[in-house]
Order: sequence, then structure tokens, then C-alpha cells
Amino acid sequence: MVNPHMYYLNKVMSSLFLDTSVAGEERTNFKSIRSITDFWKFMEGPLLDGLYWDSWYNNENLYDLKNSSRIYYENILLGLPRVRQLKVRNGTCKVHAFFRSLMDECYDKYTSKNEDMADFGLKQHTEWKYSSPHTNSLWHWGFVGVYRDGGYIFTLSKSKSETLNKFINLRMNSWITRGTRVIFIDFSVYNANVNLFCIIRLVAEFPATGGILTSWQFYSVKLLRYVSFYDYFIASCEIIFCIFIIVFTIQEIKKLKEFKFAYFKSIWNWLELLLLVLCFLTVFFSLYSNMKIYHMLGQLLRNTEKYSDFYFLAYWHIYYNNIIAITIFFAWIKIFKFISFNKTMSQLSSTLSRCIKDIIGFAIMFFIIFFAYAQLGFLVFGSQVDDFSTFQNAIFTQFRIVLGDFNFAGIQQANRILGPIYFITFIFFVFFVLLNMFLAIINDTYSEVKADYSIGRGPDFQLGKMIKKVRMSNSPTQNSEANLVGFIPQVVVQGGVLGFCFGLALFILVLFHYQEKCSLVLKMYKNVTNSLSPSKLSSSLFLYAVELEKELHYVSLKLNRVMRKVSALQY
Repeated sequence: MVNPHMYYLNKVMSSLFLDTSVAGEERTNFKSIRSITDFWKFMEGPLLDGLYWDSWYNNENLYDLKNSSRIYYENILLGLPRVRQLKVRNGTCKVHAFFRSLMDECYDKYTSKNEDMADFGLKQHTEWKYSSPHTNSLWHWGFVGVYRDGGYIFTLSKSKSETLNKFINLRMNSWITRGTRVIFIDFSVYNANVNLFCIIRLVAEFPATGGILTSWQFYSVKLLRYVSFYDYFIASCEIIFCIFIIVFTIQEIKKLKEFKFAYFKSIWNWLELLLLVLCFLTVFFSLYSNMKIYHMLGQLLRNTEKYSDFYFLAYWHIYYNNIIAITIFFAWIKIFKFISFNKTMSQLSSTLSRCIKDIIGFAIMFFIIFFAYAQLGFLVFGSQVDDFSTFQNAIFTQFRIVLGDFNFAGIQQANRILGPIYFITFIFFVFFVLLNMFLAIINDTYSEVKADYSIGRGPDFQLGKMIKKVRMSNSPTQNSEANLVGFIPQVVVQGGVLGFCFGLALFILVLFHYQEKCSLVLKMYKNVTNSLSPSKLSSSLFLYAVELEKELHYVSLKLNRVMRKVSALQY
């Protein structure tokens, strides 16, 4: 249910409401709002122009009488946009005794305990009276707080002039106060051409420190899922998917009964269980979201004189897509299970399994140093550099430094002495020393695994044996033409240039029906290849010598331990 049209719809809407500047002030748009004055300029300018642009509607009345919805060129505005704010009470924080004579008001950051629920201002309409949140409403996670539903709410009018007068009235009567902590602007758009809903939320946060922080959310979702023939094809695939889930669940239950506790020793079995859990969650989210959509969508579309809250539907649909994405990711990882017979893939898994203990030990050392530098950067640069403003940001910034993405000028400007010292030592210890140690661990283990495979000490591939049996069945035990033709590619592939020459000779003999001469050519090929084997034999002996040296070293270590214990008993 994800397609490129979602991105393009989000891009169009974001360019309209985020990048459009105030008339006469090219640098003032929603992204650049930093004061209450800038906020009202945006509300009375770009926001109204985007919602009430006359050339986007079919008639002068701005509304189609059939469905009471405003028509854009390609999009339908669903219902009426809504604006709401959340406030905190006065006296929610304490003023130090030295400054109590200078100020008697104190507004803390937003929490549900600090929220102001009293009527204020004109106390006439809903924008001046508190509205309680719904029981199933979703909380919004902002930059400086987590905000719940409800607050002081008003919906915009059908007319641009009425909405403009409303904004002017709110501005003149100080609707935004010192206690204001966040303002939400919510509306939804439907594009029938691509059958997509775009749920838009513009957020302006007013932190206790002053100023304004702006953020936004554009969710393009496909709420009406089954419309075209392709959608019904997807529905048939979903049914097949559910059947496969049932089959695989029965298979895993049988395996669990057969192997019992030994079943959990394989990491692939854990992956199977994880996939089954994710698949069941996917089905649950799909059923739940579809039920909510069909239950609420009709009601929302009928209430065109009010605000239509599609945010709840978009929220669950986004979570549904996220679970599908994670499920598909692990399904792709599961492919490694089916290609594990391949020598290269087996070497990779063997390398990771052998060096896992070394990697864990290295990871402990690495993250001790990494977190030490993150704490240093947060404490030294956190008050001046945005990348180090929080401890989490400092951690991600250091990962970016390792990848070559960093702002050295900001670090140096924040602290001319500790900035360069921090940067140089971090690059030296983390990038040049620790990362190269990690690569050395992987490389050394891979060399050992490759040496084991070359001398035949690798795992036994059952599928590989089956393929070899099939190949051996094509060997020229009889001088039949079909068997010889099947054996020629093996000679060419295995023998290189020499095999190519002998394969060509065999092909000519078969072509002219001299099958009795082919056995002589094959004997000559075996004799020549056996005569060329000393180099291979020497390499094999070298690898055996390496393995014997390792085993001798291991035995010597055990012998030393025994001697130490014997000497300790003597004393």
C-alpha cells in the first residue's frame, strides 16, 4: 500500500504550507517563525492563502453544495481546519527568593499536571473555554514536551474573510499568552486521482525559555484500500499470506513438539518465531485499522461542518506500514537460511559465530570510550552546539563524525582549546585505533575459517553432496555419447586452459563418433592433472602445518596449566 505518489503529495503540501512566505517578507514562512508576531503573520497570510486560494475552487461560494467540501485543482479539503492550544497555569514553578520582589508570575514547561483548564480572555466561545480530551485520543510528541488532546479549540469558517476576522480578533485580545505552550493546526486533504488522504499537522511550540519551535507532520495514507483491480489483486495476496501463516505455524508447532528444548538452540528457529509473531501482529493491525476506517470514515465525511479528525486513522495506518516493513526485513534475512549450503555464505556465518566472543569484548571497550567522549562533548559543547544539545544527540553526532559528517567549526567556536583536543583524540582513538581493531578481529577469524574450509574441515553440505551425486551420475563410465557430452563441461570448468583443450578434443571425437578414443583422452587428462598437483599438494601441506601448529600451541597451553597445578600441589 506504499507508492511514490505518497512522497509527491507530501512534497506538494509541504511546499504550499511550509515554504510559502509572507507577502513582502521573503524570509518569513512557517519554518522561520521565531516570535508571536511572525506566527500571526503566517496565520493571516500563507495559511489563509493556502486554504482559501480562490483559483483552487470550483465556484465563488468555495463549497460544492453536494458534498460541502472545498475543491482544489486536484485535492478536496475534508471538513474544516482546526486550531487548538494548550496552556499551563501560573505558579507551576518556583521563583528564587532573590527575584520574588521583581516577578510574581512563573510558568513551567507543559505537563498534564501543570495544564491550565480554566476559561480565560473573553470567555465567550470555544477558543476561550477549555475542552476536555477524548478518552482514546493520541498524545503528540514534540521537541520540548508530550502533549495530549483537548485544550482551547476553534474551527475555521467556510469564508476566508470570516476566518481572517477571527484571527484578527484573537490577536487583538491576546489569545496567545505567557502560559501558551503549544498550538496545533490540523486539517486533511483527499486526492481522488491517486486515492490518497494527506493528514496535515502544523505545530508551534512555545517553550518556557521563550521563542517558538515549529514542526510538522504530513501523512499520506491509503485509507480506502480496495478500489482498483490491482487493489483486489493485493487483497488476494493478503489471503494467501494468511494461509501461509497458518501452515507455517502448524509446521513450527510440530517442530517444537519433536525437538522440544533443542528447538531453541538454533538461531534460525528464533527467527522463524519472530517472523510468525510479526505476521500475526501485521494481521491484527490490518484488521483493526480496517475496522476503524470503515467505522469512522463515513461519520467523518458526513460531518463536513466540523473538523474531521483523520489523524487517528493515519496514526494506526502508519504503525501498520511500519510493522509490515519490519516483517519484510526479517523475511529477507531468512533467505540466508536457504542459501547456507553455499560455501561463501557458510564462511560468513562461521566467521561471525567464531568471533562473537571477541566482538562482545571489543564492543564493551569501544562503547566505554565512545560514551566517555559523548559525555565530554555534551558537557563542553551542549549549551552552544545543536549537535551536542542532548546526550542522545552527542551519541549520534559521534557516529556521524566516524562517517565523515561533522561540524568542526562549531566545535572549535564553542571551545577553542577543548574543541580541537576532543576532535583530534576522538578521531585517533575511535577511528584509527578501535575501528581498525574491529576489522582486524573479523579479518583474522575469516582467514582461519577460510583455511579450515580449504583443507576440508568445513561443515558438511548435504545439498552439495546431492549435487555432486548428480554430477557423478554423468561421469563417462560407459562410452555413450550422451554421458560424454555431459562430462565435457566439467573438464572445461575444472581444468582451466588445459581443460578447455581436452574438452575441445573430446567434443571433436564425440562429433565424429570416436567414442572408443575418448577413454584414452580422459586417461591422459587425469595423468596431466595429477602431474600438476604438487603445487596444490604443497599448499594443502602448508595449511595442515598451520593447523598442527595451532593444535600444538593449544596442547602446550594445557600442559603448562597442568604443570602449574602440580607445582602448586607440591608446595
